[in-house]
Amino acid sequence: MSEMTPPTGSGPLARREARLAWSLLAPTLFAVAAVVILPLLAVFWISFKPVALADLRAPAPVVREDLRGRPEAAGDEATVRYRLRNSSQDQVVADVVLTDTWTEGLTVLEMDPRCTLQGTAFRCEFGDWEGGFRDQLTIPVTVEQAYFDNGAEVDETEVVITGKAQSVLTSNEFTLENFAAIFDGQEFWNVLWVTLFYTVVGTVGALVTGLFAAMLLNHSFMGQGILRGLYLFPYVAPVIAVAFAWLLLLDPFSGSLNALLVQMGVTDQPINFFGQRPLALFTVTGFEIWRYFPLSFLFILARMQSIDTDMYEAADMDGASPFQKFWYLSLPMLLGILSVLFLLRFIWTFNKFDDIFLLTGGNAGTRTLTVNVYEQAFALSNIGAGAAVAVVIFGCLLLFSAFFFKFISREEGL
Repeated sequence: MSEMTPPTGSGPLARREARLAWSLLAPTLFAVAAVVILPLLAVFWISFKPVALADLRAPAPVVREDLRGRPEAAGDEATVRYRLRNSSQDQVVADVVLTDTWTEGLTVLEMDPRCTLQGTAFRCEFGDWEGGFRDQLTIPVTVEQAYFDNGAEVDETEVVITGKAQSVLTSNEFTLENFAAIFDGQEFWNVLWVTLFYTVVGTVGALVTGLFAAMLLNHSFMGQGILRGLYLFPYVAPVIAVAFAWLLLLDPFSGSLNALLVQMGVTDQPINFFGQRPLALFTVTGFEIWRYFPLSFLFILARMQSIDTDMYEAADMDGASPFQKFWYLSLPMLLGILSVLFLLRFIWTFNKFDDIFLLTGGNAGTRTLTVNVYEQAFALSNIGAGAAVAVVIFGCLLLFSAFFFKFISREEGL
């Protein structure tokens, strides 16, 4: 009998190849973890922290030094002043110590009991500073001739102030108030509904428009290349430029579209497309469809051109109508690419921020979850609440992805 060979994928050689493959992939995996996973974990961490915008920097003692009195000759009196404060309004800075090197030619008249001066080495121990602490340390001095001969100013010396403080970001203090503030009231659910409407209608609209455009250009005719280039313009143009163009076009006072509608008698007065509910939401959704249908158009057209034309010739011989050829031949072949495009466009549109922010700023019923992240984190200076909304966005997309891969992709064979 011939010797049995080990099955594929087993044996010392296969294991060595597997270890080699994983060792080659390790740098990529670490890079992906650093770029994707670590920021995601940071957002989850901050979402459970009572973090305001001012808390992003760790509490620290701050000092400013100057010489008061403007001495002009030897023997004049002046005051060395240190302005002290705690950078945090609610966190304690412990064991605050100030050290400085004084300029020669200054004689102390009365020393603060918290401070000592040995030669030019000046040192003060202040203990603990409560949140919002502010104070002034004043040392009266007599200016001698050596001060003027030296030519150095008091504030030219480097003052070192140290203290111990724990940032709220690294402390053991956690809270659910960020999530409670988000889900409290009807506002969150209104924002979620606007986000879902904007995402679903924008995604489906971009796919349908891209499919229609691909069907129009799936034939050879004069000027086909120019028309394809025009179709791509909304996607490749800078978002700031096209958003500004839409604002000018639809402006209720000077917009060309409003002037045309009024002159044609369609409306008696200009329409505020971006300033009234629910028209503003419909308008920004239309902008989303117009701007991103070229991506769907490119993928669908490429898939259409790869379909074997023999099927269509056989359908013509059987007397199939154009709708029947599309429904029974083209559409089944396009379901795979349409499913992938739906997944990508849904995720991208759900995370879309710049379009709505540039057009309406989230006003007039167009505030989505991503705009809410910006408002919570920067407009209200509540970084923790903004991170909590970002966690909600991640959870929504995770649920959608799980549903997509469990049901939709299985039906399409993806």
